[in-house]
Parts: sequence; structure tokens; C-alpha cells
Amino acid sequence: MAEEGPTIFVVDDDPSIRKSLSLLFKSVGYVVKPYSSAKEFLASERDCRGPTCLVLDVQMPGLSGIDLQEELASWYYSMPIIFISAHADVPMGVNAMKKGAVEFLTKPFEESDLLNAVHEALRKDTQTRAVLDEQKRIRQRLASLTPREYETLTYLITGMLNKQIAYALNIAERTVKAHRSRVMEKMGVDSVAELVRLAEKVDVKPAESGTE
Repeated sequence: MAEEGPTIFVVDDDPSIRKSLSLLFKSVGYVVKPYSSAKEFLASERDCRGPTCLVLDVQMPGLSGIDLQEELASWYYSMPIIFISAHADVPMGVNAMKKGAVEFLTKPFEESDLLNAVHEALRKDTQTRAVLDEQKRIRQRLASLTPREYETLTYLITGMLNKQIAYALNIAERTVKAHRSRVMEKMGVDSVAELVRLAEKVDVKPAESGTE
């Protein structure tokens, strides 16, 4: 069952750290999911409706925190990461930040610094989820198009006129108008400009115009 509200995943092989972080995050109203290793985290159920972030130890037996970051980066969706480390390693921290980490904190750290980092991570995740949800809705609309309607869409977003599209597809202009009407209705837009914006959000490529 999906968790409601913000959820913080904590991955650290030190049980005392997991306990203290869990108490801290619960004290400010977050749901907490603690794990003793990256392997345990990867094998877990992470279905959450609300925003999430991962508070991740760097050095752990088996997969390190950096290894886990690289694994998650290859996924379609990856929650924001906050690294915590007992060792001040500037190059490692810089590299982790370049790869998208929200923060890299050295133990012991101030609770306020960690909570601020978590707040920022959850804000970013909220934005990311909104974008992904919109892309999902757009792809569902695209899936409702027939092959010919989708092809018509790729010409419409080039800005071509109906008669130009008819020439390119070797069909009657009235047929193009019918396809155009159904495309606009199924995609839930009133103008080609809106259609272009939706197409760009899911990387739909315009048809190559060969008309004169």
C-alpha cells in the first residue's frame, strides 16, 4: 500500500544512526523507512504517493552509497539523495553533487542542516513527480490516437497548413481536417501551439517537411 505524505528513506549500516535519524524525521512528521544496506533498500517496496528522498551513508559493506547513486541514476525515476559520511572527502562530495545529490553532509552534522537539505530534496521531488505525472497523462492521450492520427500530429506540430499535410501524406485535405479535429479533441487542446507544447514535453519529433 502506498505511503501518504513525505517519506524519508534512510540507508545506513550503523543501527544507532538509523534509529536517531528515524526519531528525528518522525518528530517533524515524516514517514521513515530505514534500511541497513543498499541491497536491502533495492529489494524493498517503495510505493509512495507523496514526495520522497533518500538519506544515504557513503561507506557501507557491499554496495556503497556512491554505487547506489549510480544504480538509481539509470532508472526512469530516481528520488533525490542526501549523502551523509563519517569521512570528509571533498572530491567524493563534489562528484556526488555533480551527479545530482542534493547535499553531502559530514558526520557529525547539525540536525538543522539535515532537515534543511531534506526540505529542499522533497521540494525537488514534488516538482519532478509533477513533471512525470504530466508526461504520463500526455503519453496516455497519445496512445489513444490511431496511427494515421499520430502521423497527422507530427505534421501539425511543424506548423504546416492542412493542404500541405494533405500533399505530404497524399490524402484529401478534408481527410486531414477530420484527423486534425480528432487529434485536437483526444489531446485535449484548442490550438496547435498547445499541441506543440505537449509534444515537446514527451519528445515527440515533428515530421520532416518536404513540401515546397
